[in-house]
Amino acid sequence: MTPEIVARYADRPLPRYTSYPTAPHFTPGMTPARYAHWLGELPEDQPVSLYLHVPFCRSMCWYCGCHTTITAREAPIMRYLQSLHAEIDWVRRAAGNRLGARHIHFGGGTPSLMGPEPFLALMRDLSDAFRLDAESEVAIELDPRTLEPAMIAALAEGGVTRASLGVQSFDPAVQRAINRIQSFEQTAAATMGLRTAGVARVNFDLIYGLPQQSVQSCLDTVAQALTLLPDRFAVFGYAHVPGFKIHQRKIDEASLPDGGERHAQAEAIAEMLEAAGYVRIGLDHYARADDELARAFAEGRLHRNFQGYTTDACETLIGFGASSIGRLPQGYVQNAVLIGEYQKRVAAEGSAAAKACAYQGEDRLRAAIIERLMCDYRADLGQLCARYGEDSARLLDGTRLGQLMDDGLARLRGEVIEVPEEARPLVRVVAAAFDQYLGQGPARHSRAI
Repeated sequence: MTPEIVARYADRPLPRYTSYPTAPHFTPGMTPARYAHWLGELPEDQPVSLYLHVPFCRSMCWYCGCHTTITAREAPIMRYLQSLHAEIDWVRRAAGNRLGARHIHFGGGTPSLMGPEPFLALMRDLSDAFRLDAESEVAIELDPRTLEPAMIAALAEGGVTRASLGVQSFDPAVQRAINRIQSFEQTAAATMGLRTAGVARVNFDLIYGLPQQSVQSCLDTVAQALTLLPDRFAVFGYAHVPGFKIHQRKIDEASLPDGGERHAQAEAIAEMLEAAGYVRIGLDHYARADDELARAFAEGRLHRNFQGYTTDACETLIGFGASSIGRLPQGYVQNAVLIGEYQKRVAAEGSAAAKACAYQGEDRLRAAIIERLMCDYRADLGQLCARYGEDSARLLDGTRLGQLMDDGLARLRGEVIEVPEEARPLVRVVAAAFDQYLGQGPARHSRAI
């Protein structure tokens, strides 16, 4: 891509397309009775995925875009866990069957702040409510700065198979600018401790586009991270939305790289990881060639959900905790965002479901097209339209592909739309051409690169 094309599109605010329709288009009005009806229709023989949100941290990282709160005390976390247990029981009763759980993901916040015994109690509760087996993956997001040996032992005992460690950057200047001081030694100790305990698969999260960051500081971080041999990397572009996340106002906007520099950082990281033997997967993931994620990408089995790129093919994702989002065959459901409101709703009704987005019209078709573009950089419109009983010519007439093809971001071969290799960093721009809700409402998104 020419610098002019990168400059034209890189700063456009666009969804990350971890769902479609995207979360800003969910609307209030979901009731426990309606959600219970959706759960009650789930087939017993189809496995589901579970997401549990634990929205607590010890300190605020200024770049953070997650729903989380800061606490130095254990009491708020323990009260929250009581609500989480109650919600799990409500979902079990609403579903009416002991569903199989293929994937379990703990996100945050910092989920490990709950401590060893509460974590094991939560795993026992999940095992009672859902069928877990040897194939079930249990993943958790961790902050190496607060991870203690006793918690590592509990993670292994509880069956955790994969841990994602927040790294972001090892550059001291960048760390000071984002209020996250984390040494390489802390990260190495957490990585080695997890592997020694039996949590064999460890991922690292990195961010580019941070204040004070440069291409060289990105490469220095990658070089250090590679010495610890993580199984996967997730490399995200920093989303600066200070109107939505007030703590981001502490970041000096003048110190943020522009779209061209962000693109250079992302591509420099990609080149270094690929040279080290990692397969570039989709927009922002990298995995060893023998990793299941890399095999799924090669075989066209890759999927995308709220955790990013995944091998998880389950149609149903059940969310637990404040702000969590679930995906069911009927559509999306989101819990109350604020912790206090979540706890009140669970105490009163068992469920904290507050928003929904029921599929309608072409939503499923457009979701499938966007997912294939995001995962494979190509989508067979004829095949997908036939699956959903729609006409591909009519669908194309309503898109904004013409200018994108002129600019080299997309090409159409028959009914197959493709994103050329050099344009792949801007795949979200092509996916957005099929988003019929984009531009409606006050949604705030991150930049295209």
